[in-house]
This record gives sequence, structure tokens and C-alpha cells, in this order.
Amino acid sequence: MDVARIQELYKYNAWANGQVFESVAKLTPEQFNKDLATSYRSVKGTLVHIVGAEWIWLRRWLGTSPKALWDPAEFSSVEQIKNRWEEVERERKEFLSDLTEDSLRKPLAYTNIKGQPFSYPLWQALQHLVNHSTYHRGQVTTLLRQLGAQPKGTDLLAYYDAKFGQR
Repeated sequence: MDVARIQELYKYNAWANGQVFESVAKLTPEQFNKDLATSYRSVKGTLVHIVGAEWIWLRRWLGTSPKALWDPAEFSSVEQIKNRWEEVERERKEFLSDLTEDSLRKPLAYTNIKGQPFSYPLWQALQHLVNHSTYHRGQVTTLLRQLGAQPKGTDLLAYYDAKFGQR
């Protein structure tokens, strides 16, 4: 994995998260908070998990190991979650702009929220996070459909179509 590919992967991740926020912004507060008996209970809970995980991984890349993810109860609206995501996104762009081929290969040592130590090459942790967010964006898509809402596409090829006008 090289720096240019990681940076492009994160451009895709930002675009896909933006697509999700556009879809979710159309929900009523009742739909947004409705308990759908899933992993993170609701669209709100799943969004908080996605953004909170992106934050916690960024903190790890920057050398700290937070002890907990965010609590969905701290957020009352889509806009609040989106604002936090935009903060994470700005800080992450700065981090990614400083990557080098050498830094991608260096081990990233951290402690997870259960207190367990782990270490992976940075490039693996960077790829993991995009995969993690993609998985949970898929869950949001399912939740939106259950609520009768129309999700926007977030596939990687849809990103390339949007970026390069392919088809």
C-alpha cells in the first residue's frame, strides 16, 4: 500500500460518509431515533458509532488510546453528528497529508477500549477503518430502507463515476 492509494481511499471514505449524511438528513427525528433492534439500535446510534470509530482511530494514529467510544445520548440531531464528523475529517486530512511511505510501514501500537494492547503496520489500520466504515454504512442503508427512506449509493465505483464521470 502506498501513500497515494491511502489518500484516495480516504477521499472515497469522505465522499461515502457525505452521501450517508445527505440521506439521513431527510429523516424525521422520530425515524432518526427509532429503535430498530440492530447492533447500534437506530440510525442515530449507527452514525455515532461510525463517526466515533473514525475519531478513535485518528486518536490512535496520533499517539493516544481513548478508553471509550462516543455515547449516542450526547447527540440530539443529525447536524450535531455531522459537525463532529467534519471536525474529524479536517484533522484526518491533515494527518494524511503528512504520511510517507516509511510511516505507512511503521507499527502502530495502541490499547483498545477493553485495555488490550495491539500493534499493526499503520497502513493496515488505515485500511481497516475504511472497511469498518463501509460495513456500517451498509447497515445505515438497510435501516433507511426499513424506515421507507431512499439511501444514496456509496459504492466505490459510484465514487469513481462521480469523480471521473465514468460509465
